[in-house]
Amino acid sequence: MVVRTGDRAPEFDLEVAHGERVRLSDFRGRSNVLLVFHPFAFTPVCEEEARDLQANLQSFRNAQTEIVFVSCDPAPARQAWKRELGAEYVFASDFWSHGAAAKAYGVFNETTGAPHRGTFLIDKEGTVIWSLVKITDERRTELVPESLHALEESE
Repeated sequence: MVVRTGDRAPEFDLEVAHGERVRLSDFRGRSNVLLVFHPFAFTPVCEEEARDLQANLQSFRNAQTEIVFVSCDPAPARQAWKRELGAEYVFASDFWSHGAAAKAYGVFNETTGAPHRGTFLIDKEGTVIWSLVKITDERRTELVPESLHALEESE
């Protein structure tokens, strides 16, 4: 079942790099989280979304929101792609247990072994205040404007 707006966000525990992890509880009480699942690193549509998030990073930070960009690619591949893109936000791996976070949020595609394009804006208390899930492999053009609008409305 897909997590929806108004739901309590499931905890996640994802690898960032060897020995470094990111958890929803790391942000509780101090920052909102834009949790963005995407299918694969090094692919055109995912790259467009990653670059769009980077271009708007300051707007998210001004709204006390950290971005966590997630796929099931291994952590070393995620970090190589992050460096290639010059991104300054968290690229996390849901590689092992394979897809555990994507499954908890209801966006794991069992056929491809990768997440659908699921986006969850989580407030400082752990409640999803906006969500968007695209089952088809199309770019989320509404990802940035609608999530920033939801942040404005929540203040």
